[in-house]
Amino acid sequence: MKIAVRIIDEALKHDFGFKNLLWVYSGRRGVHCWIADESARKLTNNGRGAIADYLSLVIGGDQQAKKVTIPGIPHPSIKRSVNIISRYFEELMIDSQDFLGTPEKCQKVLSMFPAKTIQDDLQSWATSHQDSKTKWNKLKDAWSTFAKKRKLKNENNAIYEVVLQLCYPRLDVNVTKGLNHLLKSPFSVHPKTGRVCVPFLAQSVDNFDPFSVPTLKETIAEVDNWSGDSTVLDYAKTSLKPSIDLFKKFVRSCERENTEENKENSMSW
Repeated sequence: MKIAVRIIDEALKHDFGFKNLLWVYSGRRGVHCWIADESARKLTNNGRGAIADYLSLVIGGDQQAKKVTIPGIPHPSIKRSVNIISRYFEELMIDSQDFLGTPEKCQKVLSMFPAKTIQDDLQSWATSHQDSKTKWNKLKDAWSTFAKKRKLKNENNAIYEVVLQLCYPRLDVNVTKGLNHLLKSPFSVHPKTGRVCVPFLAQSVDNFDPFSVPTLKETIAEVDNWSGDSTVLDYAKTSLKPSIDLFKKFVRSCERENTEENKENSMSW
């Protein structure tokens, strides 16, 4: 989730110039990004689809081994995404997921490299009992040696492709481009987990813990067990208060911007 929010937020702001972005937790595993800019609200399905296609790098179904291909010099947005992933890669893929922990996992990662390159030379590597960090470093060294020997241009592309396939966010393109698709409204409740779909800002995503988000049942209990000032509004009695305050601040910011734009549009010369 951290990587997804960081990458998409940076792209929407720097590559498309959007300003008013609000991230909303889905209540389970995903996130939704609400873009309140007028230019975004007026986009057609084709315009929304073009943005979704631009942000989609991982292409292919479960049966396709290699799903990311970077032809030629990597686009700046790809380099930016790889840099973002690198900040979280060890924590996520090595410490948490042990992504090279078994021979099967190793073979899966090897299949993400261009075919008939380093696969045959790394069969003993795949079955070794080394930890994922050691294996990952050896894998990168093996590719670097191969690329230099073959004098490949853009030799880092293969490593970029693997990192992106493992960590780059998957977008739901149909939901993104279709105006008739439903999105999770802020503060709705996920039907299975019972968690409230709280909003948050991208810059605070590193501190956002989806498992600490209150459920509807917990929120009701907080209101019922309130023993403080009886004039306090119910929402302020709960752990949802910071999220609601953030949402109010976001709405006020959007209102101010719309007011300023309307003034500019109504000016006559």
